[in-house]
Amino acid sequence: MESKKICVLGAGLSGITHALFKQTNGTKVTVFDKHSQVGGVLQSNRTEGYLMDYGANTLSLRTKQIENFLKRYQVLEHAIDANEKCSKRFIVKKNKVISLPQGFLSFLTSSFLSPMGKLRLCIEPFIPRLRENFVDESMASFVKRRLGKEALDYAANPFVGGVYASRPESLIIKHAFPSIVEIEKKYGSIIKGMIKGGINPEDKIAKTRLISFKSGMQELPIRLAKHLKEEPILNCQIKEISREASGQWRLYGQNQQNNSIEQVFDEVICTLPSHALKKIKWNSLNDDHLIEVLAQATHPPLTLTFLGYNRNQISHPLDGFGFLIPEVENRQILGTLFSSTLFSNRAPENKVLLTSFIGGERNPELCELNDENIISLSKSENQDLLSIKGQPEFSHLIHWPKSIPLPDHLTSMRINAAKTLNLRNPGITFSGSHISGAPLPNCIFAN
Repeated sequence: MESKKICVLGAGLSGITHALFKQTNGTKVTVFDKHSQVGGVLQSNRTEGYLMDYGANTLSLRTKQIENFLKRYQVLEHAIDANEKCSKRFIVKKNKVISLPQGFLSFLTSSFLSPMGKLRLCIEPFIPRLRENFVDESMASFVKRRLGKEALDYAANPFVGGVYASRPESLIIKHAFPSIVEIEKKYGSIIKGMIKGGINPEDKIAKTRLISFKSGMQELPIRLAKHLKEEPILNCQIKEISREASGQWRLYGQNQQNNSIEQVFDEVICTLPSHALKKIKWNSLNDDHLIEVLAQATHPPLTLTFLGYNRNQISHPLDGFGFLIPEVENRQILGTLFSSTLFSNRAPENKVLLTSFIGGERNPELCELNDENIISLSKSENQDLLSIKGQPEFSHLIHWPKSIPLPDHLTSMRINAAKTLNLRNPGITFSGSHISGAPLPNCIFAN
């Protein structure tokens, strides 16, 4: 009997893990991608001794499920842990970089919140949960309701700016941070729930690890891809997917040499980003109008800048993860990671690497500036906040015209559209970060 043939569109983290889970019982799985290497947005680049991550900079290892997955594919043994200093986080308040509290005593003495803001936070356990089920409550509404306006401005807003390059007002809490919603349902309080271990405490590992790899985060999908039985077909642009009378699916593509590729599969799994779906011609697809719904994810533009300095040029000790900037501070960057503090091999000896984020939903127009002006803007903001003297010896940037898909008011429609397409078209599955969510664990277990 001929083995089942499956194709996966997209060689990002989601596509590779889909393929790994499918290649059992003799199933032949082929992964296609238009790029020359696997990884999708997980890209790493070493230039002039500086190692830069263009996508996620770390993986937060919190659960046994993720730990066991990485062990199963011999990836975890290659991971490196972040510097212990990186448990310290900073925000900007009144144009100063201040540390966030790391315990109850530092919470009491920190200038992170005003006395009234701290008091409002402390009464959170006594705030009743909603009696009505707000199907699409925004993160801003949720945080303000449970933690207060000051916590929204100086905690949730910069955090969302750093994770999603977005605003709390735009995100739907059940899609952006579903575990927080579940904690409120289960315990009636976020603080109570966190003390009791959150949702599924039995799945938590003893101590959360913040990890990356010697060659950067792209090493994660590269190492996973080595366990694929079929070599991914790269540099291949998918042009058309057609359903055959037999129920199989015919794929038409074009490689880098403009040669046509045509293959037939029993099953198609599409993990391509939302904005790429309309570039493919979908033939004989039931309810094909729903492709338009999947393609409507909000992707704000984002630019990352990388600045390399001699360590003695910067007065700030850089003794933490980095800093995030609340929108109320009216700065022109979203935040900066202390990349060479995070992992020691990110910069040459006695040098430091700063990774800054510009644009996003907050200031999308800044991404339209030319490269020189964006670098200048990043230098100016960091110089002011970190007390930097002189010019960087290294500068680089990467543009993402369409960055992280936002878990906003359109997400429920995308999820429902994907379910309908999957149900109405046996043998095809639509998945990916615009449906499952952008955090790396979501991408790994999107299937």
